[in-house]
Amino acid sequence: MSAPTGGAGAADPGQSLGAALREGAAVLAAAGIDSARVDVELLAAHLTGGTLAQVRADAVLGRSAPDGLAGLVARRAARVPLQHLTGSAPFRRLDLAVGPGVFVPRPETEQVAQVAVDAARAALAERGRAVVVDLCTGSGAIALAVADEVPGVEVHAVELDADAWAWAQRNVAALGSAVRLQRGDARTALRDLDGSVDVVVANPPYIPPDAVPVDPEVREHDPAVALYGLGPDGLTVPRGVVAAAARLLRHGGTLVMEHAEVQAAAVRAMVGSTGCFTDVRTAADLAGRDRMVVARRVDGPCGPGVADSRP
Repeated sequence: MSAPTGGAGAADPGQSLGAALREGAAVLAAAGIDSARVDVELLAAHLTGGTLAQVRADAVLGRSAPDGLAGLVARRAARVPLQHLTGSAPFRRLDLAVGPGVFVPRPETEQVAQVAVDAARAALAERGRAVVVDLCTGSGAIALAVADEVPGVEVHAVELDADAWAWAQRNVAALGSAVRLQRGDARTALRDLDGSVDVVVANPPYIPPDAVPVDPEVREHDPAVALYGLGPDGLTVPRGVVAAAARLLRHGGTLVMEHAEVQAAAVRAMVGSTGCFTDVRTAADLAGRDRMVVARRVDGPCGPGVADSRP
């Protein structure tokens, strides 16, 4: 991937990397970016093709700043997401290609992936096989992480939005993953898997319409289709995901779905009211915030309100 250079572009001729990093960090801090120093170091690493450790060592050794660093710093100061400037986002053990048109995977979602990984491993140990479905996959982050960390698992990923779908395709191809992508509506996709899935995992859009994100990187650059969950409570799309999980999961299968911290009680009630799940609980992300619901498909017919079309 060629390095984006942004506007006016190069550092001052002959400027040392150390000086450029200090100046860039000051610019980003003035723009309200908390991770200013790390961000400018990551931009330098992107331009040089090196690591953070190499950038820091080069700064100590007095090496020159790479061309284009000032331009990238200016774009980052304008609150263009760091991941859009570097073209990649780290997620667990993977580096994923991201850019305009796809939701940038966040560290808090890594724990959602961990619950799915653990459930897939348990199913594989118990049954000798495991099927995982990632609904609203976006960049493919969760599906690809599960496939990477649980050898032998069968992973399906579903995405409706055309732009996000293209990024997921790119990531699957780049990583040589066996994830099976399907473009479609999470509510109705994969009918052929009804009643046979061990884990359904999702990070659906869930923000209510009146809860506009504060951070410009999210508000202005993440696609609205990946943010807002529709309905006054933002839970219309998550309700569809829960109904799909009830259809797809085998008896005893696991649902794990991300939500906003303030939605924990409402989402537990929503999942419980279907009559399709037991052991409904809220789990925390790595920061200790209530960010996902976890539940087990009941051993028996689905309750009222959700059609059980499984064999």
